[in-house]
Amino acid sequence: MSVAKEEGQTGPDEKGRLPPGDTPSTAAPSAFAFDMAVFSHPGTERGDNEDSCVSHRESDECGLVAVADGVSSYDGGEVASQRATEVLVRSFKEQGPGVATMKRLVRAVQQANIEIYDTAVVVPQLRRMCTTLTALVLDRGEAVAAHVGDSRLYLIREGQILQLTKDHTLAAERASLGLMSKERLRNHPDRCVLTRSVGRELIVGVDRITRELVQDDVLIVCSDGLYNSLDETEFPRIVETLDASAGCHALIDAANTIGAFDNVTAAMVRVTRAPAKLEQTGGLGNRVRRWFR
Repeated sequence: MSVAKEEGQTGPDEKGRLPPGDTPSTAAPSAFAFDMAVFSHPGTERGDNEDSCVSHRESDECGLVAVADGVSSYDGGEVASQRATEVLVRSFKEQGPGVATMKRLVRAVQQANIEIYDTAVVVPQLRRMCTTLTALVLDRGEAVAAHVGDSRLYLIREGQILQLTKDHTLAAERASLGLMSKERLRNHPDRCVLTRSVGRELIVGVDRITRELVQDDVLIVCSDGLYNSLDETEFPRIVETLDASAGCHALIDAANTIGAFDNVTAAMVRVTRAPAKLEQTGGLGNRVRRWFR
């Protein structure tokens, strides 16, 4: 394919030689690169889907994914989750990259909370609507996350998986106090009773998480329909060699094969290129072992 030159533009002649003074472009590729995708499915038992997910790539080195799970015990769960992801991205874009990433992300979550709350106040049918919201931004080798509710963010590194978020549920709070085992927590009736959600109150507490990333890291954001159907220890095996889009579909297909009684949603990010920062501070192996203790 040939490309027409603008008037006055210089370039190589027919033999590929550059005019005097011209030098070939030597722009280096970005030091950080990633692949991301999102996918949602109603599950095997429900006809509607109250989950919502979104992805937004701002640049080669910055992108956002988020998962919201509308609370089904109240009317408007689907409205709340959809509004949460829409307002999140809109507010994030409006603030622009000049704002610090964490501040920008938390402001976007708070804006989503305010708009859902305001709608619930003025529309009687949506009076108690609310949703979870877990949002992840990758920005030049760092993961920055804001979290409300019981959707989760996981990090997979060298075949090991770590849950980076804490569930804002009654059962999880009891487990954190040593009043309930992890095994009992998995099937406890209070595991889905939220203590914090987006839209329930005018101001919401937002958990903030940051992690330095290395090449081949995988991050997964998902609704409880996925991790309650499919054991999280299976995630690394399922996504091991897959790109982000195939990984999302594979996780949800695996959950549906077992039987997903809730909506299932996954966002996946795979770091395809990153600076070897961790190797400069004690070795990658040592850092990995410390992170997963």
